[in-house]
Amino acid sequence: MSQHIHIVNGPNLNLLGKREPEQYGSASFEEYLETLRTAFPALELSYFQSNVEGELINHLHEVGFSSSGIVLNAGGYTHTSVALRDAVAAIEAPVIEVHITNIHAREEFRHVSLLSPVSKAVICGLGLEGYAAAVRSLCA
Repeated sequence: MSQHIHIVNGPNLNLLGKREPEQYGSASFEEYLETLRTAFPALELSYFQSNVEGELINHLHEVGFSSSGIVLNAGGYTHTSVALRDAVAAIEAPVIEVHITNIHAREEFRHVSLLSPVSKAVICGLGLEGYAAAVRSLCA
């Protein structure tokens, strides 16, 4: 049975490639996803993005009991959403929290993550390659 990894992106990450390219790069996530699928051909990689907190929570509930692992970039909800934190804590799949930028080198309000205490690991500051690092870790 092949491993199924779910990648879940939160608010504003639909604008990758357009939004602040000096911080987030010039590639859309969909473009990068093809790179991931090529790099990990034996895996089933699914992708979900929403700007809506409740949709993210519903999706985690939907996949969190059958997934081999979840790579979660909750965007701004990382720092504000107790409900998203509780959803991560409630599911069985291991979750790796990913941030494209180094959140500790940015505004002070970004230094606190509500998700980190309930995540298997945290990867930040590696750009889009942080997603590949998370997938490798989940497969190890």
